[in-house]
Amino acid sequence: MSMDLDESVPIAPQHTMLHQPQQPQNTATILCCNCGAPIDGTSSAGALCYDCIKLTIDITEGIQREATLHYCRDCERWLQPPAHWLVAAPESRELLALCLRKLRGLQKVRIIDAGFIWTEPHSRRIKLRITVQQEVFQGTILQQTFEVEFVQAYQQCPDCAKSYTANTWRAVVQVRQKVPHKRTFLYLEQLMLKHSAHKDTINIKETKDGLDFFYAQRNHAEKLVDFLNSVVPIRAKKSQELISMDIHTSSKSYKFTFSVEIVPICKDDLVVLPIKLAKSVGNITPMTLCHRVGTSVNLIDPNTLQTADISTPIYWREPFTPLADVQELVEFVVIDIEPLGPVKGRFVLSEATVARASDLGSNDQTYFCRTHLGGVLNVGDSVMGYHLTGTNFNNEHFEALEQSNTYRDTIPDVMLVKKFYARKKKNRTRNWRLKRMAKDEGELLPKKQDQERLENDFEMFLRDVEEDNELRNTLALYKNQPKPRPERMEGVEGDAEEEKSEDSEDEDAPKINMDELLEDFDELNMADQQ
Repeated sequence: MSMDLDESVPIAPQHTMLHQPQQPQNTATILCCNCGAPIDGTSSAGALCYDCIKLTIDITEGIQREATLHYCRDCERWLQPPAHWLVAAPESRELLALCLRKLRGLQKVRIIDAGFIWTEPHSRRIKLRITVQQEVFQGTILQQTFEVEFVQAYQQCPDCAKSYTANTWRAVVQVRQKVPHKRTFLYLEQLMLKHSAHKDTINIKETKDGLDFFYAQRNHAEKLVDFLNSVVPIRAKKSQELISMDIHTSSKSYKFTFSVEIVPICKDDLVVLPIKLAKSVGNITPMTLCHRVGTSVNLIDPNTLQTADISTPIYWREPFTPLADVQELVEFVVIDIEPLGPVKGRFVLSEATVARASDLGSNDQTYFCRTHLGGVLNVGDSVMGYHLTGTNFNNEHFEALEQSNTYRDTIPDVMLVKKFYARKKKNRTRNWRLKRMAKDEGELLPKKQDQERLENDFEMFLRDVEEDNELRNTLALYKNQPKPRPERMEGVEGDAEEEKSEDSEDEDAPKINMDELLEDFDELNMADQQ
């Protein structure tokens, strides 16, 4: 049986056509037994003319003309018997196929065309116009068009019914990272959206130090734990709670909890390794800078460009915390910079003389240091770094470093981290955007200061995406359609001057080419919601 699911050209209902073979000349004729019209006596149709065949034979007899479709209003899915629920848009090919499978008696005929007849959306009625063919006699094919009406009945699917009970979820993955910002979770959110790792979640809930992912099945939670283990260094623990037990059949029902802890070290953090660990990973200088976090923590010594990778088992065997994070960065101005020659990838070893941006005009205090940013820094540029001179740190590894005769002289006055670009506080003119997951904020809504902190973290993450090519290649960026700005009144020059100054600030900032962006942002969002 073959069918064409495209919408057909309107044909009058109950229209019947008969395909007859071409009659040869000089054949014997007989009279029709009903109307007396002369017909071919050698035809296999018997003693009936074509008009009488159309009037007496109904090939649609036995085909169901009315049926019921069950629809869940909560998740907007349709029931495909016996127990499968599928997503189908109104008047879509999926819904048409579901309606045709619902009809009894279509197996004995050949479907030529099928299409929807428009009905009011609130009528809860779906009408189809179907054209079928059947060979009634040898060489005689009868074609007929008829209409079928479906009634839309509401029925709650098992998944939605379960969401209203106490045992909504069967497994939960609690992802935590004890850091004062949300940059790592913003990065994980984009990775999960790109690889569709969140499609099986029932709910995503925000907590103080991370996120909770709820699932209806344990294997879905285990799949998320495996995904997290493949992108960031973590350690996971599993626990279970007995919900119910049947002593007659020895069947038990459990709730599973997966506790996932992410390494509390992020990109651009200042890290002081334990001296013993530093010697075991290539004898690197204990004071290093984290330049990347993947399946392991990648560290670099700005004084020598020596790198080291701290794998997950090595870190959790002897865990340590960063000496300072990105919230403690200070702006410096490059007074002089001179390359030394060694180059390692995108890092160029250089000697730089810098001064604090806040000290310019008040004193002539300068600092001399080595940096790995010789390939991007020029005289007069602004750069973010850690000011170590006169700063007190409550860190046992840093104290051991100060007391060591070997590494005491390796502590620099300033450690430069990344180039700083003058920008607006919040850039609203980006030609790209990111997808976001729908998360439940929980019972306690964030305070105003917490909301501002989250917005600042997201803005810093967007700037990192623009500045770091390696980070940008791992994410999915989409084209942004900017909203038209209202026309300004004549004679008002203040806003124009402010806009001009903002554009001049962003002129030197890195931009993302349109070739790197993806299309159909809204359509992909709809697909994720379904």
